[in-house]
Amino acid sequence: MTNLHPAFVLFAAAVLIPVFLGRWRNYMLLAAGALAVFCVYSLEPGYSLSASFMGLDLVFMNIDKLNKVFGYVFTINATIAFVFALRLTDVRQQLAALFYIGSALGAVFAGDLITLYVFWEIMAVASTFLILARQTPEAYGAGFRYVLIHLFGGLCMLLGVIMHIQTTGSTVFTTFSPDMVSSWFILVGVLVNASAFPFSSWLSDSYPAATVVGGVVLSAYTTKTAVYVLLRGFPGWEILIVVGCFMAVYGIIYALLENDMRRILAYSITNQVGFMITGAGIGTAMAINGAAAHAFCHIIYKSLLWMSAGAVLAMVGRSKCTDLGGLYKTMPWTLLLGLIGALAISGVPGTSGFTSKSLIIMAAGDQHLTWVLMILEIASAGVFLHAGIKFPYFVFFAKDKGLRPPEAPANMLWAMGGLAFLCIFLGVYPDPLYSILPYEMGDFTVYKAGKVVAQLQLLTFSALAFFLLLPLLKRTDTIALEVDWFYRVGGKLFYRATDRVMNGLNTACAAMVGRAVQGFERGARRLPVAGMYLVEMFSSETPSEENRSFPIRQKSIEQDLDLGTLPIGGVLLTIILGLAVVLALSI
Repeated sequence: MTNLHPAFVLFAAAVLIPVFLGRWRNYMLLAAGALAVFCVYSLEPGYSLSASFMGLDLVFMNIDKLNKVFGYVFTINATIAFVFALRLTDVRQQLAALFYIGSALGAVFAGDLITLYVFWEIMAVASTFLILARQTPEAYGAGFRYVLIHLFGGLCMLLGVIMHIQTTGSTVFTTFSPDMVSSWFILVGVLVNASAFPFSSWLSDSYPAATVVGGVVLSAYTTKTAVYVLLRGFPGWEILIVVGCFMAVYGIIYALLENDMRRILAYSITNQVGFMITGAGIGTAMAINGAAAHAFCHIIYKSLLWMSAGAVLAMVGRSKCTDLGGLYKTMPWTLLLGLIGALAISGVPGTSGFTSKSLIIMAAGDQHLTWVLMILEIASAGVFLHAGIKFPYFVFFAKDKGLRPPEAPANMLWAMGGLAFLCIFLGVYPDPLYSILPYEMGDFTVYKAGKVVAQLQLLTFSALAFFLLLPLLKRTDTIALEVDWFYRVGGKLFYRATDRVMNGLNTACAAMVGRAVQGFERGARRLPVAGMYLVEMFSSETPSEENRSFPIRQKSIEQDLDLGTLPIGGVLLTIILGLAVVLALSI
């Protein structure tokens, strides 16, 4: 099993799905996830698997400590997600999840740009089916827009890859140069998947429209695969600091405005990915470690939060905060486990969010990036407002709507329990996580008195601000206009303009061709009659007045044609003349 590609395990499981029936299929998926975890553990840094194709060097696996971090969390999360989906019977979602997670692993371990792009596109296609599987009008619309956005990002990446290979003659996936135009096209393609502004709204539009299991799986892979590519290919690009800081604040603002619980969590993904992109932009060893660690911890606690929201959706069938409340009475375990995820994403000391997010903030301080440090601290306070307090308060507490759903099924609770354990374990004892990061951490400890006290003060202030401003934060059944409004409206205008121009041309061309065909048809009808008329005129020595009048003679000839009573000589002469014309034209 040494150096077996973990993506191969998941793809093989997808092929074997028809062989297993009922619960055995779910157990097979669970076993495939566990085997994928073992495969990542067995990968040896420095190992490479390559091949040659059409003169290009393809590297399917190039193992180092950076991609092993993402490989670990991708497979661990997949295994626990399969526990959460243990009662799922929809084969479409199972297949889509396997191909989606497998392609994310393929992209992470890719050592060349061609392999990266292929898995990148498979990931986009497979993830779309997790949205469409819900089979609602909202899901179909969101899936359509999701495909369009990722098609744009994929084309940008493809253009950049082609230009890069033509310029350098190499397909190796390594650090890109800001002096090359191709690098910027690749960067745009990656930032689309990272939900960076102005393309961020695809995430909040599509993930909440997915199925219960689909939302859990989607929350983990697309954006974090993009983070990996940024850490690998664009470390130290200062533009990423600006992009990341903007995302961190942007996500908070819309999460606070949002009414739908899963859309709150979707905007929170944009906020948290902003921290990671900022770390990639800083580019130091501490920042890269912090971004990788935060991606690891974020997948864990964000999946936990999506599972909590998914359990509520599965039990209640509602997702809007204005329709929820009082669920703590009948879903206490879902509340408790969801609260652990809420505390972790808020960076409460003793949870994984504190031990990972603090590394990025400390890296900004080490580089004397004061404005970055301040924005990240503000964003940390904002996370506690929307994800740490708002989400559990309005879903499980707030005004009791009289809902009395049963507790979530045991498999969902076990999955949430496993993720909650990791949130606390990595918060209390982060050394196992620090030991697998790309750069050595030495005897570093995040639990310094000043840092812990400052974080607790920040969280206390955020909690006080929430309850003081609670009347303003209460949601109504409304929607918040997002940046996608511009390209949705622009798309409609573009469609209408294109429809009028192109279909107008089609109509004009159809009318012109129609008139030409009608003219040809009339000419084709009249040509034999005219030919016969001329033959009679030349063959008759003294044509009568009736024969000289073409309109009169036309009716007579047409009647003769219908009855087949034309003179044989005239018919033969007409045929000979017609063949002569055809022969002349062919010469």
